[in-house]
Formats: sequence, C-alpha cells, structure tokens
Amino acid sequence: MPQYSLIIPIYNEEENISELYRRVSELMEQLDSSVELILINDGSRDRSLYMMRELHQKDPRVCYLSLARNFGHQVAVTAGLNFARGEAIIILDADLQDPPELIPQMLDKWREGYHVVYAQRIKRNKESWFKRFTAYVFYRILRRLADVDIPADTGDFCLMDRQIVDILNRMPERSRYIRGLRAWIGFRQTAVKFERDPRFAGEVKYTFRKSLSLALNSLIAFSRVPLRLSIYLGLFSAFLSACMALLVLYWRLHQPNSSLTGLATILIAVFFFGSVQLISIGILGEYIGRIYEEVKGRPIYTLAEVAGFESSSCSVNS
Repeated sequence: MPQYSLIIPIYNEEENISELYRRVSELMEQLDSSVELILINDGSRDRSLYMMRELHQKDPRVCYLSLARNFGHQVAVTAGLNFARGEAIIILDADLQDPPELIPQMLDKWREGYHVVYAQRIKRNKESWFKRFTAYVFYRILRRLADVDIPADTGDFCLMDRQIVDILNRMPERSRYIRGLRAWIGFRQTAVKFERDPRFAGEVKYTFRKSLSLALNSLIAFSRVPLRLSIYLGLFSAFLSACMALLVLYWRLHQPNSSLTGLATILIAVFFFGSVQLISIGILGEYIGRIYEEVKGRPIYTLAEVAGFESSSCSVNS
C-alpha cells in the first residue's frame, strides 16, 4: 500500500501532461516512501487519455481513471479521493499553476501533526487584473458569509491526512466544494504560502462562467445568507410600499394635481416589487434545486476505464 497519493484531474491537457509527469516523477523519486500518481480523465476530447495510458504502461506508479463524460473538476477530484490509498493525499492541478515542488513542505507540516495543509496564494503571476480582482472579492465575500471559516486565496491544491479523506468519502452530497468541505471537517489545518505561476501551456479551463458557477455553488453550499437576503428584501419592500401608500394618500389629499400620483409612479412600484419577488423566487429555486439533485440518489460519477489499481503500489479503496 502506498504511503502517498497524488491526485491530478485532467481535462484537455495534452500540452501539459509530459511536463507535468516529468516534474512530478522527479518529485516522486525524492520522496521517502512509496507513492501512487492518480490521473483522472474528466471526459477529455484531446489525446489526454491516450497519454495517460502510455504513462501507465511505462510507470506502474501511474494509475488512472477515465470518467464516462465530463463531470466537472470537483467531481473528478472526488473520484480520485475515492480511489486513493495513501496516508497523505495531495491534490494538484494539471496546468502546473500548482507547483509540485511545494509538496515536500506540505509533507513536513503533515509530519508535524497537521491534518490539512493547504497552499495559500500570495501572488498571481501573469493573471489579468479582472481575474485577480474578482478572485480577491469572491474569497472575502465567501469568508464573510459562510457558516465555516474557509481560508482566503486557497484552491484545491492541498495535502489531506487519511482521516480527513475517509470523512470526505463518506459525505454523500453531489454538489461538492472540496475546499469548503475540508474546512467544515475541522482538525488541525495550516497554510503553506506560494506564488502561483501562469499556465505552462494550453487554454484556461476555468472560464468566467465556470468560476461564477463555482462561486454560487460555494455560497449556497456553505451559507444561508441568501435565504435571509430574500427575507430582508421582503421586509424592505413591505416597508417601502407602506411609505409609498402614505405619500400617495398625502398627495391625493393635499396635492391632487401632482404628477407624482400618476401612472409612472405605479409602474415603478410594480417593477420594483416584481423584481424583489423574482429575486426571492430565484434564491429559493437554487436551494430547492440542490435538494432535488440530492434526493434523486444518482451516483456522483460513472467510470469508463480504470487501470493500475490492481498492482501492489496502486490499490483501490474497498
């Protein structure tokens, strides 16, 4: 059974896989115990799966999973966690923005007794001002609104102890936000700071739309503030409507010819209260949709191909 497990989700990363393996294999040679490298093909449409097969053929430490379709980054990470057998499990991305060379520092912290060691970005090299700004704002809003303390400027690049991964694997929820779940679990956690490099090659996979979807998912999963917001909007609109009713009554009695009591005022009020209702219904719909997805009981992912876990160095969770 391996001592360490490296989990790397892959989606259309054929330009990065060779360099990724080179750097990771150099790291694996330096580690003091056995290691398994788990690659997860998340429905790639390029040569990623073919290259993963080649790596497995030449290096028995390389195991891979191929999901039946693109299920998304968080689900791909979940699949890797389900199959990992190491006592220390490290998650990193395939674009090399998460430097594998940081892993020895993480292992040092783990040996000191920490159950979760997450990489915390102190600088984003060669990223647009818009990306830096939106990321900065998102992490601060999430930390302010979430029911648990989710560290700012952290991604999925982390080391987790076997105990943490076993708890994660028992969590049945489908809409997963790994960095929030690991914070919710608790235990001793610490950070290793680093400067995030630009992508080695290829196109960014986390587009603005996907990043926004992940942000909304994290807020819904770890905060009830949006539900409270609909209550606050309802109370505010009720108060405002009462004030408007008193004003209209005053104008009717004392200024019957005022233009403020005409159709324009009525239309503004109708549009305002309609928007409040739609926002509240939308917030409720997000939570109800989450409940609907959970109660269906479908598996989180389906596998098309699994290789390498039958060997002594790469085994499958029972």
